[in-house]
Amino acid sequence: MSLTPQADQDTPADQGGRHGGGRRRGGRGADSKRRRRRALRWSATVLSVVILGTAGAGYLYYQHLNNNIQKGQRSSGDSKAEKTQPNAAGQTPLNILVIGSDSRNSAENVKLGGSKDNVGNKPLADVQMLVHLSADRESAAVVSIPRDTRVDIPKCADPETGDTYPATNDIINLSLARGGAGCTLATWQNLTGVYIDHWMMIDFAGVVKMADAIGGVEVCVKQGVWDRPLPRVPGGSGLKMTKGTKKIEGKQALQWLRTRHAFYSDLGRAKAQHMYMNSMIRSLKEQNAFTDTGRLMNLAEAATNSLKVSEEIGSVKKLYDLGMQLKTVPTDRITMTTMPTVEDPQDRNHLVPKGADAEKIWSMIRDDVSFDKGGSKDSKKTTDTAEATKAPTHADDEMGVVVQNATQSSTLAPVIGRAHTISQLLLQKGFAKATADTSAALAEDKTVVRYPSADLEGDAQRVAKSLGIPMSSVKKSTDVSGVTVVVGADWRSGTTYPKQSKPKAGDVPESADAINGSDSGQCMDVYEPYRWEA
Repeated sequence: MSLTPQADQDTPADQGGRHGGGRRRGGRGADSKRRRRRALRWSATVLSVVILGTAGAGYLYYQHLNNNIQKGQRSSGDSKAEKTQPNAAGQTPLNILVIGSDSRNSAENVKLGGSKDNVGNKPLADVQMLVHLSADRESAAVVSIPRDTRVDIPKCADPETGDTYPATNDIINLSLARGGAGCTLATWQNLTGVYIDHWMMIDFAGVVKMADAIGGVEVCVKQGVWDRPLPRVPGGSGLKMTKGTKKIEGKQALQWLRTRHAFYSDLGRAKAQHMYMNSMIRSLKEQNAFTDTGRLMNLAEAATNSLKVSEEIGSVKKLYDLGMQLKTVPTDRITMTTMPTVEDPQDRNHLVPKGADAEKIWSMIRDDVSFDKGGSKDSKKTTDTAEATKAPTHADDEMGVVVQNATQSSTLAPVIGRAHTISQLLLQKGFAKATADTSAALAEDKTVVRYPSADLEGDAQRVAKSLGIPMSSVKKSTDVSGVTVVVGADWRSGTTYPKQSKPKAGDVPESADAINGSDSGQCMDVYEPYRWEA
């Protein structure tokens, strides 16, 4: 449409009519109609310009936000975890790993985090949380792992430098320096057996930007706190506040999230972080931040400038869609927890997963069982009692089966002879080609049956059924060349696979220190040396 209304110029007859030199057409009524038509055409022209202009500005702003986002490879390490199968309604849970980096590789981060000696060093993952959104999107669980927890870190390749790092056993925060966030994700998958869909990472400066955009979050301490260096304890976050409830933002929010000594330990720090996150979620819901355009734009600007994300969610639309899914969960159906741990027998300054309690947490995540009692109906039927779905390719006495001993764990020594015991059991059951692998002991929390290719899936299921191992523990893996029974720490004795009790909604171990999202009465206790009165 032309911006100049050429079609509305007067005809000679019209001109003559107006000046008295010709006959008027149609009289006063026709003139009025023409004027209305001209006005409508002008309105349509102006409206089209406005729409195109604002659409262009909107597009440019959208591109600006997209360009803000930093992206990285989803996984950069060896991992065996498989994506969760849909439930009966075709829904799948969503798992997101949130990483807090201690990077000092910018002037802003050095100013906020101190320790100039670490400038140029690869960052460590000081905060790590798995956010699990149930398949029906009606509940959510968050599980933290303290940074000094000793775990197996797989072989990883740094996607930015190409450097390759061999598998090692060390504290989990080092995983970020051995292949980026993708290595941390692979480490979590191997530890938990949970497939993780995405990761998000934020540094010190990013936390401050997000805290400012949110507009403050209420936290509480039972005593006044000043987290500062003491004679024999260097460091400290600098957090200084009087007792009671207070709204914090910006740098003070970062100090709260980093405080460790004043909250007794890394476990206390995780609890303080959970309190902050719950309060933040409540604040966002109360402020209608997801429907208030102005607030949403401020949050979008801060988030896209603050976050680095795995590449498959590296757009504003995908991040917004994730936010909308999280928004649907009521606060009383959100549960914050920390993986149960015990003191590391090799180093009292470190932790290791607490056997059965830690495994129960991961089992609930894998089976999509809600952490709160509101989810009495499991959103995903577990497959522990499922039947085999594939017919075997070979007869029992023709199947090649290898048995490995993986009864070692972070807290338990391997049980000598387990591979031999179970291979003998298979021989008695008619699997004439079963053999024991006598190489070095492995470590697996749960017994699994692995197979390398689709043609051997039925064979693997047949072996699992004969041993009483659930079908959910039959996994495809490129780490094996044939059907392989990996006897885990859950089967350390006997020849009958121990019956696995199905976790129930809300049955979270006490050692996980669970906090419900609607609990606004939480208040942190302050370690006595760091108590302070104004």
